[in-house]
Amino acid sequence: MAISRATIVDQNFIEGVQALEPSPKQPDLDQAVRDGFLLTGRQAIHLFESMVSSRHLDLMSRLLKVDGQSFYTIGSSGHEANAVVAAVTRPTDPAFLHYRSGAFFIERASQVGGQSPIFDVLLGLVASSDEPIAGGRHKVFGSVELWIPPQTSTIASHLPKAVGAAFMMGRQKRVGLASPVPDDSVVICSFGDASSNHATACAAFNTTAMATHQNLPCPIIFVCEDNGLGISVRTPKGWVEDRFRADPWITYFGADGLDIVDAYEVAHDAIAHARKTRRPAFLHLKLVRLLGHAGSDVEQLYRSTNEIVVAEAKDPLLNTAAMLINGGWLSPSQVLTIYEDSRATTAALAIEAVARPKLTDVPSIVAALAPTHPDRVRQEAATPAPTQARLDFHGRLPEDERPRHMAMLLNRALGDTLVKYPEACIFGEDVARKGGVYHVTAGLQEKASVGRVFNTLLDETSILGVALGAAQMGMLPMPEIQYLAYLHNAIDQIRGEACSMQFFSSAQYANPMVIRIAGLAYQKGFGGHFHNDNSVASLRDIPGLIIACPSNGEDAVGMLRTVTAAAKVDGRVSVFIEPIALYMTKDLHEEKDGLWSFQYPKADLTVAVGTARTWGDGTDLTIISYANGHWMSLRVAKRLAAKGINIRCVDIRWINPLPIEDMAREASATGKVLVVDECRKTGGMAEGIITALVENCPDIKIARVTGVDTYIPLGAAANLVLVSEDDIEAAATTLVNS
Repeated sequence: MAISRATIVDQNFIEGVQALEPSPKQPDLDQAVRDGFLLTGRQAIHLFESMVSSRHLDLMSRLLKVDGQSFYTIGSSGHEANAVVAAVTRPTDPAFLHYRSGAFFIERASQVGGQSPIFDVLLGLVASSDEPIAGGRHKVFGSVELWIPPQTSTIASHLPKAVGAAFMMGRQKRVGLASPVPDDSVVICSFGDASSNHATACAAFNTTAMATHQNLPCPIIFVCEDNGLGISVRTPKGWVEDRFRADPWITYFGADGLDIVDAYEVAHDAIAHARKTRRPAFLHLKLVRLLGHAGSDVEQLYRSTNEIVVAEAKDPLLNTAAMLINGGWLSPSQVLTIYEDSRATTAALAIEAVARPKLTDVPSIVAALAPTHPDRVRQEAATPAPTQARLDFHGRLPEDERPRHMAMLLNRALGDTLVKYPEACIFGEDVARKGGVYHVTAGLQEKASVGRVFNTLLDETSILGVALGAAQMGMLPMPEIQYLAYLHNAIDQIRGEACSMQFFSSAQYANPMVIRIAGLAYQKGFGGHFHNDNSVASLRDIPGLIIACPSNGEDAVGMLRTVTAAAKVDGRVSVFIEPIALYMTKDLHEEKDGLWSFQYPKADLTVAVGTARTWGDGTDLTIISYANGHWMSLRVAKRLAAKGINIRCVDIRWINPLPIEDMAREASATGKVLVVDECRKTGGMAEGIITALVENCPDIKIARVTGVDTYIPLGAAANLVLVSEDDIEAAATTLVNS
């Protein structure tokens, strides 16, 4: 059985302090603890108290785990010097924290009245529903009052949104919007040395460098808490320093995190640099990891006992105590009193935390996941911007124009959104002067300003990170991902960050946004699978995500109004998939029939989330589809009508949540349903649709036609793996005659 290093580290501290001789008492606590440095004795004692509190939280988490009361044991031991970063920043500087930044959290809490950080963290450790930020759903460092949005990331996925928040500060000022924090605020973002190598982190560094290169304000301090280990994997010696000191766009500041005097000085300089210049800084704190990666980590499996002992001898808590004692700021007995009083306080609070209630039912768990107030959303969606403001923007009201295709109607709807919401902003690759690959955003930058419609670098992680940060700063972002296939390398920004925020903050924080994505197939073989991606499975399983997929311009406008209102009212995250092949489609049955061109709908036209639209009232068969599949089904329905087969076509419109009630009603009306799914057979929409129908109207007959489980090839070969009108007609005929 492995020896408990927590007990050893605890005893080492006590014995180390007892072995020290007291020094003559310093007469003035407001003097610098070291000549030529900023940190005073009073400040050092206060920092030491925060560091001690953080240490005892780690020790208590291990003790509680023995009794099965603690469910999180990743601690901050060895990293306690991150308290200095909190000390030299303000509680209005947004902080996106590493999971080892416990001392930072405690120190910042001391700057704001009425806080109880020790008890709050303990409530998180024991998964109590009384925990004030996540409500027992996870142990996080987070607080609205302290400007610390909760993070669950262990792989630096919070870095892009921290960059987005810093970037958006200057942009808000540029477009005349008030920021929720003072104009000279900076963003703090802490992470580990191993995480600095992750692709997500590299995207954040690159985006920051790009902004700096273009002289765009981005006042962020990247705080790398470098203990030399990524669980068991060692970071090569000198790697972090050499890598980031060489970056010409992010100013490097290196500090000894085992010496709070040096760390305080360097952290002060890094913060001052970012606050004054509005440019980024990289604060490299060289630390040590104590107590292993977590309570379940047996360090002895990959580190020698001697290596562990050497690391423990560098304990920053003991180093700080020695500095205070040798300098005459505290006596050994005073240090031990602080230490043991903190232990007693933590133990008493732990007893109270364990007794607090836990989450015991599903509704309580999911209540904060995706708030929904449909009546308020409908009212918000149906409320237009002032008529004169719309006229000034468009030149003439869009509803006075002739019928248009989807791309043009979406353009007008996006323009209305910019008029209605001053905080709305549209950005992505090519969206500005070019107007997007398919010209959906054409002319919007000219009308709304460069500050609100702008191009980004070509990186989907960074695009979504900017959106997340913008939302955190009170904006209503509408990022564009150029193609559905491009989303997959960045989807964790939606899955792990955007849609989890309300869940892990008890809805105190939100990331309201509408993510527009050009997607799906049927581009006549052009572009291959990257431009003809018919895979939506990775989106469908993200909890709380609204997914819209219109088939026509009229519905597209109403649905866009709704998801924007859902973002505004409920803080919801939505993905708006725009079928590329239907962007410019004007006709339905015959060339120039104009039946797929629509008038811009009046302001009161909205489309409630999770509601379908039925076309026709046939009694022989119900076809349920969406997007391109719906357009093709309508064409097939007309041909079959000439053969005496009468069909009703249901456009589900919403991929999530599915319009189950509408589907069941229309399926029951005919007793036979053909599901037309242009996505893949595995992981496509048909699986969910059929399951819902079986559960709600089990007596109906069901068949499906779907795309093939493959990537889409170039040219005419694409038609071999996608649903065709012939497929639909054959399946419909067979089902009707069965």
